[in-house]
Amino acid sequence: MSKSSGTIYDDTRERVGPRADKSPVLEAREVSKSFRQGPVLLDVLCGAALSVAAGERVAIVGASGSGKTTLLQILGGLDRPTRGQVLVDGRDIHQLTERERGELRNRAIGFVYQFHHLLPEFSALENVAMPLLVRRAPVAEARKAARELLERVGLGQRLEHRPHQLSGGERQRAAVARALVTQPKIILADEPTGNLDGANAESVFGLMLELNRERATSLVVVTHDIRLADRMDRVYEIEKGRLSERLTPPLRRGESYTGT
Repeated sequence: MSKSSGTIYDDTRERVGPRADKSPVLEAREVSKSFRQGPVLLDVLCGAALSVAAGERVAIVGASGSGKTTLLQILGGLDRPTRGQVLVDGRDIHQLTERERGELRNRAIGFVYQFHHLLPEFSALENVAMPLLVRRAPVAEARKAARELLERVGLGQRLEHRPHQLSGGERQRAAVARALVTQPKIILADEPTGNLDGANAESVFGLMLELNRERATSLVVVTHDIRLADRMDRVYEIEKGRLSERLTPPLRRGESYTGT
């Protein structure tokens, strides 16, 4: 991708497979999650297990309400499992104190959501620099890193624009830059293109794949869109709370997951 133009190239043929010589960046071991609704105990996840290597791309698909987002929140330490373990960079994230868990998230995990969640009162540059400022990096260093990433994602001319002055695609590009500014081990993305039109969705997802390849940052994407999932190294499916790796060929490009 050109740094100046922000042009995205389709890299569906270029895969970053598992690195067998490295320990998993992320590992879930028999993760279960239950919620009580009155007298009923609802099992949302039942013994989910997965392992993500350095630089690997993994998609998680499933019908609405299948538990995809709950799993992603547990993987990122934002929610606790009822049972099971989640290891991030070799550490059990749910056995840490709240402060330690926050520090691990800031160092090792980047998050991208369907809605950008940029802070409206701050510029694009300030939003992207924020995770570094949270870890008390020098202001000049944080702004330099943020500027370089925003230029890399094609927003070099939008540094001082606030979110309401950016288009939907530009806001999501800024959100991707914010997720990567700390140089995390892994990006967790929850429907990262679900709020974008077709052209912007392709542009943003292509950007995420390029940055994944360049930086060897692992990528876990929750999506209902098989157009995205079939560009990943591996695809997991959640159905009735159970996670399994898809062994069948991907659906035709352009189809969305229906759970049937």
